[in-house]
Amino acid sequence: MLQGMNILIMGGDARFLIVMDDLIGNGANVHVIGYDQFTVQQPNIHSHSLDTMDFSKIDAIVLPVSGTNAQGKMEAMYSEEEIYINAEILNQTPKHCIIYSGTTNDFLTQLAEENQRKLVTLFARDDLAIYNSIPTAEGTLKIAIDETDTTIHGAKILVLGFGRVGFTVARLFKNVGAHVHVAARKSTDIARITELGLQPIRLNEVDQQIQDMDICINTIPHLILNKELLDQVSKETLIIDITSAPGGTDFAYAEKVGIKTVHGLGLPGKTAPKTAGKVIGRIINELLEEQYKKQS
Repeated sequence: MLQGMNILIMGGDARFLIVMDDLIGNGANVHVIGYDQFTVQQPNIHSHSLDTMDFSKIDAIVLPVSGTNAQGKMEAMYSEEEIYINAEILNQTPKHCIIYSGTTNDFLTQLAEENQRKLVTLFARDDLAIYNSIPTAEGTLKIAIDETDTTIHGAKILVLGFGRVGFTVARLFKNVGAHVHVAARKSTDIARITELGLQPIRLNEVDQQIQDMDICINTIPHLILNKELLDQVSKETLIIDITSAPGGTDFAYAEKVGIKTVHGLGLPGKTAPKTAGKVIGRIINELLEEQYKKQS
């Protein structure tokens, strides 16, 4: 139980409505910033603005899955207020306050270090990333269906990357009858791709086969679909990039040369917010319970 703990949720999407309920069910007092357009009905949920929040009583801060941008700003689906975190805010919190964020960047990592606050990156955990890959894959499949005029069954699909998300995406598309090719760098991944009955491609040889694909799905979180590789892509190919902003695709160049692209950001929150929220809530509760025991 988190009886008496004060947890602040800053920004976020529909997934965090579920996280709120889970935290309340575990006895926490939940404070929120960035939910002024959402009607709070639970007595243990307290809505604030950045100006009215008393940060001195906060035991933990929960940031969106996407974390912050390079200036500390974050997404807030239920508010038009600009939500951000900075040194001034952190310095008002108790020393034991922990920051929980889906992902991090140089700004957030440095902010936590310089202000001596512990930062926990939730999606660095294999369990959460694997659970989250399920609604991500389903959301990717939905985009593929909506954005094409042929069946996925029988289509030639190229998945770039064979990490936790790439694995789930490749397997789902195979299960609906697509001819799935997967590009990877490691020999162990090539072996696993082959064992799963998928077609392996060495990442440095993608340019030789990408022109034959109906759909290309990128899961590699750095620029992989650059100008040189896009020049090998057919104008009939749909590119779906499901990596965090800025993505692994040169979207401007793709548009210039007439290649259709979709940047699938935040797919779990759009496809299955209840399921995705439950997963995040369970992990956060476990981590907060560990924190609570240390503070008690």
